[in-house]
Amino acid sequence: MKSLELIIERIILSSRWILVVFYIGLVAALAVYAVSFAYKFLKIASGVFELDEAEMILAMLGLIDAALVASLIVMVMISGYENFVSRFDEASEADNEVSFLGKLDSGSLKIKVASSIVAISSIHLLQVFLNADQYEDGKIMWLTLMHLAFVASAVMLGFLEKLMSVTSKNDLKDKG
Repeated sequence: MKSLELIIERIILSSRWILVVFYIGLVAALAVYAVSFAYKFLKIASGVFELDEAEMILAMLGLIDAALVASLIVMVMISGYENFVSRFDEASEADNEVSFLGKLDSGSLKIKVASSIVAISSIHLLQVFLNADQYEDGKIMWLTLMHLAFVASAVMLGFLEKLMSVTSKNDLKDKG
């Protein structure tokens, strides 16, 4: 019975490597998104003299939004791989280049993802406000409420993470 238990445990632990398929898929998605970003940039650059200030601001906000989404993808890839699959071997050898590796646990990843979503939502909402005449009031209201829901979720995640870290520190003091 013990050998069957060991086999099951090894299978379950080895199954984490299936996640690599998802992370490689995110790498491919990031590459596709980079091509999309380059296309948007070239389109903006070619029309730089035709765009008025408001259109240029909207275009720049679009590029900033794309950079935030790309950063979110990278953050999820790296921290997900580090937390659930395996540590990066190069992280310990080249500390200067990749000093952020190993510093995002699942709790801080949730907060960073939530913060990124709030930032992306903020940019979208700003774009809507700058083009308010093109939207119905009801749609603007719903977009604002959605954004506020994202903000509230991020604040609650931060509060819960802080509460859990204080609780775990107190548990360690009680055991020590």
